[in-house]
Amino acid sequence: MITNLERALQSRGGSNEAIYRMVARELAACGVNGKMLLDVGCGAGSFWPHVKDRFEHYTGVDIERYGGFPDGECFVRSDLESYAVPLPEGAADAVVAVETIEHVENPRAFVRELRRLVKPGGWVAVTTPNQLSLLSRGTVLCCGEFNAFRASSYPAHITALLEIDLRRIAMEAGLCSARIGFSGRGRIPGGSLHWPRWFSAVSPRWFSDNICLLAARPKGTTSHLERP
Repeated sequence: MITNLERALQSRGGSNEAIYRMVARELAACGVNGKMLLDVGCGAGSFWPHVKDRFEHYTGVDIERYGGFPDGECFVRSDLESYAVPLPEGAADAVVAVETIEHVENPRAFVRELRRLVKPGGWVAVTTPNQLSLLSRGTVLCCGEFNAFRASSYPAHITALLEIDLRRIAMEAGLCSARIGFSGRGRIPGGSLHWPRWFSAVSPRWFSDNICLLAARPKGTTSHLERP
């Protein structure tokens, strides 16, 4: 049976630049900044350069410390399938999980842990493949499976979520003010080329390969999941 570490290493610790830009854009649109950014499922820490002007410190969390992780920044080793990151409640002003939720078996437990880790009034950002893109819809029709969850991506990608799933999970976890953003970059079915950018400007849901949920932990809230 494949281990959680083997599944994690299949992703090689990184995502594409369009995804990082999407998250940075969504955080900026809501004026999210502060002292600490916590990156859960950080891989090589490649997201940090996109937002280092908005936060003073960066902490990455993952099952393995990948080569290229930013020098001088904090790394916390954690098996994300345990849904118990060894950090105290409210550890960060913002928590991001870039292309990570599709790798875990229980997305609800995962988002509850992200909520625990962010300060009251702070924000949580979660990205995942967009199952409603033209590419993914076409793959379902032709092959009976979502594009990002085909055999080549399994067993690293195991949990496919729609926009409505992300919104419901956020609400159930006690997050509020949820909004959905799109990467603005989508691959044309049947090849490696991407749609012209103006396509995604007209219809981002159809022509973006990835989506971002951004939601806030309400001020004045506490968590029953607090750990030392």
